[in-house]
Amino acid sequence: MQTNLAADIKDTARGQEADAILRKCVHCGFCTATCPTYQLFGDELDGPRGRIYLIKQMLEGEPVTEKTRLHLDRCLSCRSCESTCPSGVQYSRLLDIGREMVAEKVPRTGAGHWKRLALKTLLPRRGLFTPAATLGRALRPLLPAALAAKLPDRPARGAWPEPRHSRRMIALAGCVQPGLAPDINAATARVLDAAGISLVEADKAGCCGAVRFHLDDAEGAREDARRNIAAWWPLIEAGAEAIVVTASGCGVQVKDYGHLLRDDAAWRERAAAVGNLARDVSEIVIAEKERLAQKLAAVGPAGKKAAFHSPCTLQHGLKIRGVVEELLTAAGFELTFVPDSHLCCGSAGTYSVLQPEISGKLRDNKMEALNTGAPEIIATANIGCLIHLQSGSGHPVRHWIELLAQRLEGGD
Repeated sequence: MQTNLAADIKDTARGQEADAILRKCVHCGFCTATCPTYQLFGDELDGPRGRIYLIKQMLEGEPVTEKTRLHLDRCLSCRSCESTCPSGVQYSRLLDIGREMVAEKVPRTGAGHWKRLALKTLLPRRGLFTPAATLGRALRPLLPAALAAKLPDRPARGAWPEPRHSRRMIALAGCVQPGLAPDINAATARVLDAAGISLVEADKAGCCGAVRFHLDDAEGAREDARRNIAAWWPLIEAGAEAIVVTASGCGVQVKDYGHLLRDDAAWRERAAAVGNLARDVSEIVIAEKERLAQKLAAVGPAGKKAAFHSPCTLQHGLKIRGVVEELLTAAGFELTFVPDSHLCCGSAGTYSVLQPEISGKLRDNKMEALNTGAPEIIATANIGCLIHLQSGSGHPVRHWIELLAQRLEGGD
């Protein structure tokens, strides 16, 4: 794609990055075939190729309008297009640049501004969100149905083994996950303990930064990254092998810390090191599969049919495919076929709050696909997907690591 960027952006770091991305695009349109919003609307501007043209026009100095914002806002950032693109176009990075420029040129006003402000104030702060979620559960009969559905009963957190192994890893505590599903990290600690690895959390670490980053607050996301790096660094220097992330959406963000802080001389080296240490929990567990297999053999087969929803951030963002399925099969679950498994469920961080109609349609489509094989339980790998799918499911929806921990402990 030929470009002619405006003078005020051409020689900047983001202008040069955007120019390099745009020049890789060959207009082939393969991306539209796997774009969830293009499939819903059939509108070129609601597909990756159309959005690329909108961003290109903006970078070349064309006026930025609410129409530009509308079509960029509708993007789920699912990265399915990146998995399809034969030219390796880094669409998600271009979208980040485009959204940041739109926010600068056409500041949000009215309800859209206040809703995003509320979300980026509440969600990243665990100390605010967890009590708010507890209060919301108590008042659930009085809440709007859509909000009440996002506050399922909070399961009890299981035991977290005391550190006792020479091998140590750090768990990202996160922001909303402890208040919605506190056993996910604890279950991870139990599974890794069975594999001879101790898992610990750093008290001062928190939100990975993805929430604020995708709500027009890139600098807030950088602050979150710096706080986490500072909290983890002493543990890394003490020999921690990895940063274990149990929400694939957070995993994409943490792995990107090096890029996020690339212009910060005081932090970029440590940010890059942390990004290189970040691992989705499936990457850790698959490396210990043989050791865990001996323990699973002792408890017998599970005998349950399960459908696995692979989050976009896992399969398209982290490029991890087939690993969780292999682990669940090894744990004794019978996995059912899920058609169109590459498509987004509609959760996409805060998308389900900001774009409820589109998100609801995508969730219903995903539930139909997940139910094709008549599973007894649905597994996933991201807290946002878990809560979103549970709001439209008649089956339990669990993080796959919880199911594995349950099997290791002799449960079904």
